[in-house]
Amino acid sequence: MAMASVRIRQAEEGDCGNILKLIRELAEYEKLSDQVKISEEALRADGFGENPFYCCLVAELLPAPGEPQGPCVVVGYGLYYFIYSTWKGRSVYLEDIYVKPEYRGQGIGSKIIKKVAEVALERGCSQLCLTVLDWNKGAMDLYKALGARDLTEAEGWHSFRFEEEAMRELAGK
Repeated sequence: MAMASVRIRQAEEGDCGNILKLIRELAEYEKLSDQVKISEEALRADGFGENPFYCCLVAELLPAPGEPQGPCVVVGYGLYYFIYSTWKGRSVYLEDIYVKPEYRGQGIGSKIIKKVAEVALERGCSQLCLTVLDWNKGAMDLYKALGARDLTEAEGWHSFRFEEEAMRELAGK
């Protein structure tokens, strides 16, 4: 039996429900489910309004030749946005990349990353940045195999984040 092929495409507004399900799956995988506060409505407003805050790719299975042509099944996503480096200029940040466990090992994650790299180059970006949890060796190995440098290893960079409460305190609000 022929295996279904995978298509990587820009997400559409109608994909927000599937994207939110995948975001929740990723958070569960990362043991951080309690941190997901986003809603489908927010994803829709923030990604598909007049000034989108993010861009997203989805990986969907296409029915194999001869199979009934039903709706395509979304099995992964890559959510990214553009940032600016004072040293390198235009850059892209890959916030999330996730492929459902049962579809891993088929190159879908690599295809998503390659598509983000294509988009970044088309937009004049000189770097593609992402972070990974220190225990996720499989992801680190994949990124290194694709040519990424581990900046914590190579240059000693550490990621920091100000949460909303700390921002309010900083801003005196």
